[in-house]
Amino acid sequence: MNENLFASFTTPTMMGLPIVILIIMSPSIMFPSPNRLINNRLISIQQWLLQLTSKQMMSTHNNKGQTWTLMLMSLILFIGSTNLLGLLPHSFTPTTQLSMNLGMAIPLWAGTVLTGFRHKTKASLAHFLPQGTPTFLIPMLVIIETISLFIQPVALAVRLTANITAGHLLMHLIGGATLALMNISPTTAFITFITLVLLTILEFAVALIQAYVFTLLVSLYLHDNT
Repeated sequence: MNENLFASFTTPTMMGLPIVILIIMSPSIMFPSPNRLINNRLISIQQWLLQLTSKQMMSTHNNKGQTWTLMLMSLILFIGSTNLLGLLPHSFTPTTQLSMNLGMAIPLWAGTVLTGFRHKTKASLAHFLPQGTPTFLIPMLVIIETISLFIQPVALAVRLTANITAGHLLMHLIGGATLALMNISPTTAFITFITLVLLTILEFAVALIQAYVFTLLVSLYLHDNT
């Protein structure tokens, strides 16, 4: 109980050197490239889930938007696998770092915006000023729409960081309370342990849902600009 509440969110080091790059690269081991004529069950399930997700997410895109399919599928695999690996004991979740999430959100958002200005210049500029706006409201609306545009990557990163961090903190608190209550009230400790198990199951779902939501929002930004 004397452990720092935020100790699990500090960047791990080995011999004074950060090893976060190795942790970020580790999910690639979970998705091996198939090199057989007939795949095993694990790879078949992975390919089926990828096809189902890509079909659902990219069905509304035109030809320009569908060129982003590989990038978006890689993104959802990366975020989902790092979120799941972070639920293991004594592990580190890179997606709890706002700097990393901003590093993913800003380039993807900028790519969608630049794509829109390149292929749909008039439509992209029209978003800053809705049709039929009174003349005296034009400067204010342009400022508001500009702020709302630049806030999109920040909202992407903060949403992912807040959801993953909140779940980890709650699991840490309930786990610590369970250990503290074992010698005081075994019945209460058992109830909190059941709560911890249910919360862990919920966190597995949240890890996958947040990966899907992050990728889906990038896909929607892309759809608006292609």
